[in-house]
Amino acid sequence: MIDLVRQPKLSTNGDPQQGPNGRPMHHLLTSTSLIGKLWLWRYVILRRVCQFTILLLFFGSAHWGWTIANQPILIGNLSGSEFLGFVPLADPFAVLQIFVSQHVLASKVIIGAIIVLALYALIVGRAFCSWACPINMVTDLANWMRSRLQVKDLFRLSGNTRYFVLALTLMLSAIAGVAAFEWISPISMFYRELIFGLGMAWMAVLGIFVFDLFVLKNGWCGHLCPLGAFYALASSRTAQLKVRFIEKTCTHCGECASVCPEPQVLNLKQAGINNMITSGECTNCGRCVALCPEGSLRLDIRFLIASKHQLNPATPIRRTA
Repeated sequence: MIDLVRQPKLSTNGDPQQGPNGRPMHHLLTSTSLIGKLWLWRYVILRRVCQFTILLLFFGSAHWGWTIANQPILIGNLSGSEFLGFVPLADPFAVLQIFVSQHVLASKVIIGAIIVLALYALIVGRAFCSWACPINMVTDLANWMRSRLQVKDLFRLSGNTRYFVLALTLMLSAIAGVAAFEWISPISMFYRELIFGLGMAWMAVLGIFVFDLFVLKNGWCGHLCPLGAFYALASSRTAQLKVRFIEKTCTHCGECASVCPEPQVLNLKQAGINNMITSGECTNCGRCVALCPEGSLRLDIRFLIASKHQLNPATPIRRTA
């Protein structure tokens, strides 16, 4: 039994607010116990474990000679690597930039890009941004501090700006004959330097941290990063991992949007039609799933969601305060 607490939302006259379905609205789930807190933070913890495990495998293979069957576990970095000495892996966006710059690509690199693209486009969606990218740890910290300091945005910027940056990156790659974003990518630089030694990449990372903290909420990942835009386009219609939406229990309290790094994906009217969040911009980070006071959001598999919609959703275990 996990001890979870949800507080009712009250109107200005002190009466409980009700949703469109007549159910009372509640604030985000909280907990009074350590086990409950760990449960609510389970996806954050799992994401950090995943991010650090990937980094550790790269670092351990490069510096400590970690092997399996006499083959290095993971050699290279996020731009290009090799798993167990025979499975190539490559950043498909970097490969696309190289392709439009009219450079010849080795067959192993193309195969590696196809493998990685298939993983995200067909299975986990835009999960790279929340489960693998090292910059996510930096922006999450900035967002956490921002909420504590109650910092306001200095200006507004459309989330679609990243698609303009994506197009500009490919245009510059074609014109200049180089992979334009890879030259300045804080993701690639930061990861290489974490594995092979720190250099000047920390300045770019610090710039992103300051930008997200003091200038614009989720500024880098949610508005500017072309790699996130690439994965959003690649996985919007095909990825199987989705956030299932249970309309009958949702009170439209809006708490999910308050914790979501991409709140525009939480179009509950559209989600009610499809029984899931369909936008490719969802990073499947699990924040909304863990903290939803009604249990109306759950990570699930796309092809199973329709059949589950026919059944009554299980009632989450929680205590009402």
